Amino acid sequence: MTVDQKKNSSLGFRSIAVLAAFAAFILTASSCGKKAQSPPPPPAVTVSQPVQREVTDYLELTGNTQAVNSVQLVARVTGYLDKVLFRDGQAVRKGELLFRIQENTYVSALRQAEGQVAAQKAQLTYAQSQLERYSNLLAERAASQTDVDNWKYQRDSAKANLETAEANLELAKLNLDYTRITAPFSGRIDRRLQDPGNLVGSGPNNTILAQLTQIDPIYVYFSISDMDLARLMALSRGLPGHATSQKWPVQAGLVKEDGYPHEGNLDFSATSLTANTGSLLMRGVLSNPDGKILPGLYTRVRIPVQKKPALLIPDTALSNDQQGYYVMIVNEKNVAERRNVKTGALVDTMRVIEKGLAGNERVIVKGLLKAPPGHQVTPVQENTPDATAAGGNSKAKP
Repeated sequence: MTVDQKKNSSLGFRSIAVLAAFAAFILTASSCGKKAQSPPPPPAVTVSQPVQREVTDYLELTGNTQAVNSVQLVARVTGYLDKVLFRDGQAVRKGELLFRIQENTYVSALRQAEGQVAAQKAQLTYAQSQLERYSNLLAERAASQTDVDNWKYQRDSAKANLETAEANLELAKLNLDYTRITAPFSGRIDRRLQDPGNLVGSGPNNTILAQLTQIDPIYVYFSISDMDLARLMALSRGLPGHATSQKWPVQAGLVKEDGYPHEGNLDFSATSLTANTGSLLMRGVLSNPDGKILPGLYTRVRIPVQKKPALLIPDTALSNDQQGYYVMIVNEKNVAERRNVKTGALVDTMRVIEKGLAGNERVIVKGLLKAPPGHQVTPVQENTPDATAAGGNSKAKP
């Protein structure tokens, strides 16, 4: 190896050594600048303690509505229908004129009956005067007993004829009144079934003109089981809906209505239970001033039973599986635990918990997917929504 080659080789080794030393320095400096990485904190979950409130226990049932009064307006006399004085489907008041039958025939019959009454009164007056005259003549022996008896017969016959004429007069007045069909009560009238100009009241059956229905107030009928009936009777000390018992409130809600906006009272209960179902038919009467509740509607019915204290949690905190309902709680070590519970009434957005919670637990209300049982979590306290409305929205069965 030449001297130049030796020099070049020595320079190469030195360069490599310098580069290696520089790289080691860089690695050492970078490793010194980095800190040891710590594990991530447990996932945060929102927790809330159960709220204790007094809630009203309700029975929730289903029923249907029926009109308080419903009548078919018929033609009670024969004649041509003269006028229809309402619009189909309109609301009418008691005593309002709805139909009028041609009345000229009945006006003439009334006048004829009045004439008959006047004629029989005159006949009676004449017979009475003749009887008195012949009775005086008989006392003076100027008339016979036969004449007196004859005028007595004439007097009695005229009196009977007058009574018949007066009865015919009353009948003529009634027939004339029947040509005017009025509303027997306030309500809503259906479409007319006969048009003006038709002959009505001429067949063997009465001609139906229209149907009138009273919808304010309105009835709601429903059935209650024997077990629920026993609860009501124990609290009311009698049969709810009985005429002599206290008024028991009832609330109702229609399809697509929120809650139970219609209120009333129980006013009737059947005298016996249905044998095959063991249920009792009951009826509530509801105020219906705007006419929104029509007869025949399906209705949700709610009856308050009693007030009692209860624990409530947000309904969103509940989960369920094959084992039933449960909630996830955070224990004193901030570890998520499963707690099986027995649920009760729904109170707005809160759920009554009958068994499983003592009231001091931290229930996970948000972040349930981040808190499987046995895992560490970071609880974040949340104020539970106020459940002061609990007395108005609970129900007896979950």
